[in-house]
Amino acid sequence: MMSLELHQLHGSHTPLPFSFSRRHLHPQLRLRSSAFFSADLIQRRALFSRILIASMVESASLSALDAPVKGMEKLPYKPEGYNYWDWRNHKVHYVVQGEGPPIVLVHGFGASAFHWRYNIPELAKKFSVYAVDLLGFGWSEKALIDYDANLWKDQVADFIKDIVRSKAVLVGNSVGGFTVLNTAANYPELVSGVALLNASGQFENSESKKEVIEETPVRRLIWNPLRDWARKLAISFAFWQAKQPARIRSVLNNVYIDKTNVDDYLVDSIVHPTNDANAGEVYYRLMAGYLFQPSDITLDKLLAKLSCPLLLLWGDLDPWMGSSKVEKIKSLYGPTSVVRLQAGHCPHDEAPGMVNEALIKWVSSIQ
Repeated sequence: MMSLELHQLHGSHTPLPFSFSRRHLHPQLRLRSSAFFSADLIQRRALFSRILIASMVESASLSALDAPVKGMEKLPYKPEGYNYWDWRNHKVHYVVQGEGPPIVLVHGFGASAFHWRYNIPELAKKFSVYAVDLLGFGWSEKALIDYDANLWKDQVADFIKDIVRSKAVLVGNSVGGFTVLNTAANYPELVSGVALLNASGQFENSESKKEVIEETPVRRLIWNPLRDWARKLAISFAFWQAKQPARIRSVLNNVYIDKTNVDDYLVDSIVHPTNDANAGEVYYRLMAGYLFQPSDITLDKLLAKLSCPLLLLWGDLDPWMGSSKVEKIKSLYGPTSVVRLQAGHCPHDEAPGMVNEALIKWVSSIQ
């Protein structure tokens, strides 16, 4: 769901998740030194904090998890998950329903296959629908490995090869959107179309220059350990703060313009994976890696390599991803269709009826 937008993985300067920035931290935890953060890194940190908050919610009552919403069929919530696939000796969770041309759904940062709860049943009436949990999220293993954009790109590609076994349409929200675009750009033989729902990812910035810092003995033995300690302290504090129920509810209500689907099902599907013993360490590795490690993977470069039809299904009221991103992507890639919705960052769950209709029409047109 919430996607956290890793500046590299995500978006431009309109971050993906919450409006949680350094000012929310205790004064003693604010890292003011410019040596610690460049302007770009500060933007990444604000983005990840917002995403982290979205990705962790206090456990809610399960009594209403299967209650119908808006009369739409909903994927049954299963605490044990659905199907599992072994990938690189790690357990990956996925859901599959329906028959027909294949569609692969990829969630945002901190979410899971259950975030497609209202899309899977309807799309499965016409297509073979697969929803996969990215490694480190949802019901997939919280592997203690190094995470980056290419890990998830390769995971989706191998999922198509091993499980789908046919060229597929890829659909992704937020970080999942960046992931499917990265997959399609690098594995064109596996992808017949890409649909982005408020995808994260940054554009090229000709004015930005990577700062080269000399690795001196003092920096290696004193400064770097001190920097790493400060980062872990700040991220640990953000992790703790993200668990506060009042803040979580407030954030979710800001992300969804129509609050109807901010319910127990959504909350529990987000909080359940955080109970894993490795969840805290995985979040730290994800955030520390993305926040403080520059990346040259940009939307410009991926779109330049893309060779299949592209659909932008965009919630124009997204507080994290500006609608101007749509026009920028269109200017960079000609074969682009656009459907704008009066919704927030997660239109597939906030306005599932409209998203399902648009996806069915578009996918049918490119088959």
